[in-house]
Formats: sequence, C-alpha cells, structure tokens
Amino acid sequence: MPIFEYLCRDCNQRFESLVYGSRKPECPHCGSRKLETQLSVFAVSSKSSASAQSAGVPCSTCGDPRGTGACSLPDLD
Repeated sequence: MPIFEYLCRDCNQRFESLVYGSRKPECPHCGSRKLETQLSVFAVSSKSSASAQSAGVPCSTCGDPRGTGACSLPDLD
C-alpha cells in the first residue's frame, strides 16, 4: 500500500493518501476526485553527523532540519 501525495484541483488542499489497489483517492477536505499527483520525497532515518547536530540551524537552501550540507542541494549563501 503506497502512500501518495496529492493536490486537490478544486480546493487546493495538499494531502497524503494510502492507495489500495485500483481505488481512487478523494480529497479529505472537499471530497473531490480532481487530484494532481505531487512529487514525494522519501524520509530516511539515520544518525545525523556531529556538524549537523551542533549547528541546530535548518539548511538555508532547502530548509532541511539536519542543517547545511545535509541535502544534495548546494549552499548558495
């Protein structure tokens, strides 16, 4: 049962939904089935590096809470 992210075209609400087989999801806010599939990013749990823990500041490029350099985006500061 994969989890997909959607944007409702009727009310612009973003939500996640478990998809069972060929069953179509609907917006939990307005009930619409006019949905746009959104790009999902996987969350991976791992031990964070000492530098990321000591920083305590989100990445200024992407907002990753693990700190600057935790993501694959270059730091543009």
